[in-house]
Order: sequence, then C-alpha cells, then structure tokens
Amino acid sequence: MNATGVALALFIGMLLPLQALINASLGKQTFGPVFASLASFMVGTGVLLAWWLLTRPVFVPAALAKVPWWAWMGGVIGAVFVASATLLVPRLGAASLICLVVAGQLVGSVALDHYGVLHTRQPVDALRIVGLLLVVAGAVLVVKPWQASGG
Repeated sequence: MNATGVALALFIGMLLPLQALINASLGKQTFGPVFASLASFMVGTGVLLAWWLLTRPVFVPAALAKVPWWAWMGGVIGAVFVASATLLVPRLGAASLICLVVAGQLVGSVALDHYGVLHTRQPVDALRIVGLLLVVAGAVLVVKPWQASGG
C-alpha cells in the first residue's frame, strides 16, 4: 500500500468534518444550509475548472455522448452528501456525523465490492465483516444513541 496515498486519504478525511462545520457556519450567516452547499459547490467547481484547464486537457465533446446516464450521478450524490452534512453537523456534531458517514461508507463499500458493482468483484470475507462490525461499534460508541441529545 502506498504510504503517500494513505497519508493523503487520512488528511482528506480529517478535512471533511471541517468542511461540514464551515458550510454550516456559512449557512447560518447567509441563507441556510442548501445555499451554503450551493456556494461550496460553486467554489469547488471553480477550483476544479482551473485545475482541469491547467492540465491542458484534450476536450472532445463527442466523447460525452458515449457516457451512460448513470455516470453523471456522482454529482447528485456529492450534492446530497454536502447538503446533508451541512444540515446535520449542527444537530449531530462533527464526530457523530463523520462516524455515521464512515460506517455507512464501509457498509456500502463492502456490498459494492462483494457484488463487483462498477469494478472487479472482491468477495466479502470474515476479516472484512469483523472490520465492518468494529467500525459500526466505534460509530455507536461515538454517537451514543442511548443518551439524550446535547449530552
């Protein structure tokens, strides 16, 4: 496993709760969480457009016609994630939100890997199940659903 890739993934993971908190703050200071999410995507789109243009891409519009409809759904999923995180972080807290998101990502990832959805199949095994259960247990311990909110 590439140490640089692992470090980058951990760093990005550390930024996600900050993004949710920044967006929630923007929403409180402006027109709400959906507007803050829209602003986040607009700024992000500008950054990605500049990055893409700086890499001197070859753009062939005809290639877009070959892309299946479902390949565009990543943007929908991203928008739902950012808007939901912006809405939920003030209610759940950053740690609870991210723990629940990570647990959900792992459950979904194990299922997608097992069935080979959009990539080579990687069947589930006992160690993955144990790891999955440990992450879910960790999320439950952080979220503490048995306690009243605010405690």
